[in-house]
Amino acid sequence: MYHELRLLARQQMRGEARVTLQTTVLVHEVYLRLFGGREFAWENRAHFFGAAARAMRQILIDHARARRALRRGGGLRRETVIDVQAGTTDTDPETMLLLHEKLDRLEARDPRKAQIIMLRFFAGLSIKQTAEVLDLSPSTVKVEWQFARAWLFSEMQREAGDA
Repeated sequence: MYHELRLLARQQMRGEARVTLQTTVLVHEVYLRLFGGREFAWENRAHFFGAAARAMRQILIDHARARRALRRGGGLRRETVIDVQAGTTDTDPETMLLLHEKLDRLEARDPRKAQIIMLRFFAGLSIKQTAEVLDLSPSTVKVEWQFARAWLFSEMQREAGDA
């Protein structure tokens, strides 16, 4: 499990020039949240990857909140871009919190599409891997990924336009 968590964290953190949270720290935090001194028997790969993606998302959101709190008072709003296709973000705290909010909205409307976004974006899984984890066909995952990604991009752009 630890090896798979390191791979997920490394995929999430790749290309991050301004990351202040190290991959190893992220993996240890995810591991502690998943296991926390207790034994778990995961029902299946979907259960494990879903829990890992959710834990990684929450840790990154908590980290963004802490960074934002340190930066309060700057007065300038920074324009940022989330590359949902590649599954990376520039980790700007405001952007991560906005992404978190939009994912919560998507989850309320369509939990499966939100889960696909979390597995692809936060866990870094491919279409094929996501399909295997969710026990869906790759074509179903691809169509739902395209819709969810477009919806998320539109929501993020709308929010940036309102600011």
